[in-house]
Amino acid sequence: MEENPKTTKQIFILSGQSNMAGRGGVCKDHHHHNHQYWDKVVPPECQPHQDILRFSAKLHWEQAHEPLHADIDSKKVCGVGPGMSFANMVRQKMRVVVGLVPCAVGGTSITQWGRGEVLYENMVKRAKESVEDGGEIKGLLWYQGESDTSDIHDAEVYRGNMEKLIENVREDLGLPTLPIVMASIVFIKL
Repeated sequence: MEENPKTTKQIFILSGQSNMAGRGGVCKDHHHHNHQYWDKVVPPECQPHQDILRFSAKLHWEQAHEPLHADIDSKKVCGVGPGMSFANMVRQKMRVVVGLVPCAVGGTSITQWGRGEVLYENMVKRAKESVEDGGEIKGLLWYQGESDTSDIHDAEVYRGNMEKLIENVREDLGLPTLPIVMASIVFIKL
């Protein structure tokens, strides 16, 4: 008897810094110094759906909705990020239940995502916990790098650090061919 593909969650880890955590629609309140708020505008491609779940900070599955990282990147105001639009696209194309595991934290450098560091170990722990009641980790979405561009040394060693991160995640999750989707930021000197 063939298993219904919708019964197995296709799980994706969302990691990196603020662009992944979601800063879309976050505005500065000019009346209150240093106060930020999210405008609560959710684009059509980021709308919630019963077949899109998120793994909460308390390690349980719930229906996903923006802001996905509100209880993960909790020291900053979170808004819309790329996670929900990605999940909606996967859900529509593959007709599966999509599970998102938010792990991103704004303002972090790649060295903070090294094996043994709190962010890395938390990401691996959350990923392992996410499959406890079924589902398969299908990929890691990585959007980070801006914090490593202000210092030339950090920029030069980024590639090696990223390669090590990929190697470590694949090894620690026991998924040697885990796909990693990365956003690339290109700076053009004018």
